[in-house]
Amino acid sequence: MTYNPGPEFLKNSIRMKPDLDGLGALGDLGWYSIQSILWAVNYELPKSVLAFPKSTFNEEGVIISCGSSLHWEDGKCATFHCSFLTYVTFDVTILSTKGSLRLHDLTLPFEESFGYGTFLESSEIDYGKIESGRWCPKPNEHVVETEFCQDVWMVKEFVDLVGKVKSLKMKPDKKWGVKSKKVQIVLDAVKESIQRGYQSVEIMMN
Repeated sequence: MTYNPGPEFLKNSIRMKPDLDGLGALGDLGWYSIQSILWAVNYELPKSVLAFPKSTFNEEGVIISCGSSLHWEDGKCATFHCSFLTYVTFDVTILSTKGSLRLHDLTLPFEESFGYGTFLESSEIDYGKIESGRWCPKPNEHVVETEFCQDVWMVKEFVDLVGKVKSLKMKPDKKWGVKSKKVQIVLDAVKESIQRGYQSVEIMMN
């Protein structure tokens, strides 16, 4: 996940100030990257993370470009790259033994205003049956229709959660807090790995 917000942002945004946001590209783009990875593994925390060498920092020491690998005990692994120095890319690729998913517009769908989003899925491609130098069959494009844009859904979800507590006297739904905490735990471990000279950092769930 990358985008180049321009010199004004890189100079004046709170994300570029160590005493304000302080986490830079990792706290912004890295958050969504880590969240998409954890979503793909049902929010199971990795055993460890290892930041990639040569992260880029601004003059005040805030991260403007970095990446990391995440590792699970059962052998699963994931990588992400986030940067304020590269052209817009919001790509997610999920690979398994029997198929793959590809999404090219995470967080900001290209055509959400038209009431749908798309992703690609491959699960029946046989490498031994390439026809005329092309994969067969082609990846399947799935269309997800939506009544509202994601910003409206976010507000509606929040209002619904608050309404259940106020009107129905229900206890607050803890799932969003749990998910957010797990994303933050991984994000903090990546930052620690960078600070420790790109050493592996084990994840500890408090």
